[in-house]
Amino acid sequence: MLRRLLSGIHFPLVFSVIALAAVGMLFIYSASYRDAGNFEGKQIFWVLIGLAVMVGIPFIGYRPFLSVSYFFYAFTLVLLVLVDFFGHKHLGAQRWLSLGPVALQPSEFAKLATLLAVVNFLGVHHPWEGQTKTVTVALLLLVVPFALIVKQPDLGTALLFIPMSLVMLFLWGVRKRFFIAAFSAAALAVPLGWEFLKEYQKKRLWVFLDPNRDPLGSGYTALQAKIAVGSGGLWGKGYLAGTQAQLHFVPEHHTDFIFCVIGEEWGFMGSLLLLCLYGFLFHAIFLIMQHTTDVKAKMLCGGVLALLLSQVVINIGMTFGLMPIAGLPLPLISYGGSSFVMTCIALGLVLSVYRERSIF
Repeated sequence: MLRRLLSGIHFPLVFSVIALAAVGMLFIYSASYRDAGNFEGKQIFWVLIGLAVMVGIPFIGYRPFLSVSYFFYAFTLVLLVLVDFFGHKHLGAQRWLSLGPVALQPSEFAKLATLLAVVNFLGVHHPWEGQTKTVTVALLLLVVPFALIVKQPDLGTALLFIPMSLVMLFLWGVRKRFFIAAFSAAALAVPLGWEFLKEYQKKRLWVFLDPNRDPLGSGYTALQAKIAVGSGGLWGKGYLAGTQAQLHFVPEHHTDFIFCVIGEEWGFMGSLLLLCLYGFLFHAIFLIMQHTTDVKAKMLCGGVLALLLSQVVINIGMTFGLMPIAGLPLPLISYGGSSFVMTCIALGLVLSVYRERSIF
């Protein structure tokens, strides 16, 4: 019985998640130990909940989650609508619902709900049948939460739907002409999309192109982030010895810009270690995806991989000035219960794909 249980556990994936969570706890403490928020204590609670959920989901399997995916999807849409009326506002964005002492971020769960709904829908349709109608419905499933999240406004989270949907459609077997049409439409829509951006979002794009344009205003965060990462050098200033983050030159350094704390205190080598842990995690997900023959399981793993990989690239890229500031947490590292638990649920579903293949 013990051998049967252990055979269904993908140890490299579990190890990388635990290692990343441990690094996250170290630097949430480093970023906030001078404050009175007790962020590390709160994060420990969410880490324990998330890891328990991740380990428990494989014993349920991913199929029951797919069977209730439309209900989950509808529920998250209701939550996104409620945010518009009753949401808690922070730094100009209305993204959270307060449930007593807990602040829930519905957009985090909407990503997973949309992923499951689209996987379930595409999985019951064959790509050699008429693709136009199937792809149109799948895109509508993606567009509704995308629009609601943009309205909060949370453009960074909404943009994650794009790589996720492209990977799922590719694994499903969509024809190349759909990708060509999609990229062409996106290119033509860029000028129109600029007019729909809010003023602060336009400033972020201008600052991305020229951070010195407004060094004490909209360009302040981008400049300070690069200073923090660059000041770490090869080996860093030492744990708890950073200055840019510790003295609050970098805003939101325990959430969106926690990589600045890692780069400053652990330097290039510590940052490289973190990237290796992420690479280890992504490689594990890719191998599980590669070795499953169930198209739904393949799309599920591919969607999770695209979602996490794009979020890591955007978050780390914005600290170097390679990406516009998007307000995205670093998965499994940044402070935040909704993000950590959602990520663990997604990885638990990937583990359930591996367990089903290993046992059966």
